Amino acid sequence: MNWMLGGVGRVIAQYLERPVDGYEPFTPSDPDALRTALRPGDVLLVEGNNHISGVIKYLTQSTWSHAALYVGPIGERTAADGEPLVLVEANLGEGVVGAPLSKYQRYHTRICRPVGLTPDDCERVCAYAAERIGFDYDVKNILDLLRLLFPLPVPQRWRRRMMALGSGHPTRIICSALIAQAFESVRYPILPKVTRMESEAARQEILEIRHSSLYAPRDFDISPYFTLVKPTIEQGFNYRNMCWADLPVTVEEVVSPPPVPQAEPAGSQVAA
Repeated sequence: MNWMLGGVGRVIAQYLERPVDGYEPFTPSDPDALRTALRPGDVLLVEGNNHISGVIKYLTQSTWSHAALYVGPIGERTAADGEPLVLVEANLGEGVVGAPLSKYQRYHTRICRPVGLTPDDCERVCAYAAERIGFDYDVKNILDLLRLLFPLPVPQRWRRRMMALGSGHPTRIICSALIAQAFESVRYPILPKVTRMESEAARQEILEIRHSSLYAPRDFDISPYFTLVKPTIEQGFNYRNMCWADLPVTVEEVVSPPPVPQAEPAGSQVAA
């Protein structure tokens, strides 16, 4: 019976992993800018292009369907072409793996950076994720995802709960539980439950960590404790240097961009 359930689970996993025809990112990433902007501890959100991505987008009402943790070079591990593995992610059908940054250079991505994370805690977060490379999950539990394939309207208040299914193993692989657990290991908040206690003497907030299986990629985007990093702005953006299709570009403009106005010297005045 177990081998039968495992086989059915693998068939479903193959379908969910199949790319959707006609996918094209609206704003694909700039590979060089993305590589320069990323730092260890950053969460890279990805707009996926397979069937399971569509399910997660629907349930979370978000653009983002996948999340990976940037940890920097993972020892001497490299991809087949020699590119270093710098991302740790949990994939349906694969488990926890390392990945090169070029894997997502043609996808719409977003960088979420934890604010104020100490260097020691950042190292612990990255180590927590990297040490779990090779972890697998019970393929039989992929059957729980069948209920997500039915095209039935789901009330907003139930969508997040539907992400935590059965024993939780398939959902933890699909969603952002691995990254959530890594940050929980140093008690860094993502979207904690906040209980406010009021008294005459003081007002106190008590934070409670959510179960990791309830986290989705968009939670890093909307978290008040993560800042959004846009690579094109980080590199120094000047709208006057952009080339527009409806405007002619001269050789002089390409070689010598418009000068930046200089500040008036101290003590100078404008004549009346």
